[in-house]
Amino acid sequence: EVHLVESGGGLVQPGGSLTLSCAASGYPFSSYSLTWVRQATGKGLEWVSTVFRDGRTAYGDSVKGRFTVTQDNDQNTVYLQMNSLEPEDTAMYYCAAAYFADSGWHTRWNEYSHWGQGTQVTVSS
Repeated sequence: EVHLVESGGGLVQPGGSLTLSCAASGYPFSSYSLTWVRQATGKGLEWVSTVFRDGRTAYGDSVKGRFTVTQDNDQNTVYLQMNSLEPEDTAMYYCAAAYFADSGWHTRWNEYSHWGQGTQVTVSS
């Protein structure tokens, strides 16, 4: 059974940094793509970033240049380093995983079938 656990959220001041972690288990970690999605209160899901199984990465326009996604295959963990945080980054952050047989650009959150419980990030002074 695929199991994803996010951690690292919290309260940070504007301009600050946080690193989120997504610990994965129950599947061949390096064979899956993993994506980060966020949801602000009262808003829909927003794609943030994806690391594909072949190591490629992708970022949403709102976080490009500020966020960096990396993965540690030894620890079965994906990290989301978030810098220059803005109040607009306040949201619940989820990681989600899926296997894709092709090497397409799978960034739509509804393509991902396995989800964690989320971790809250609040950016406020």
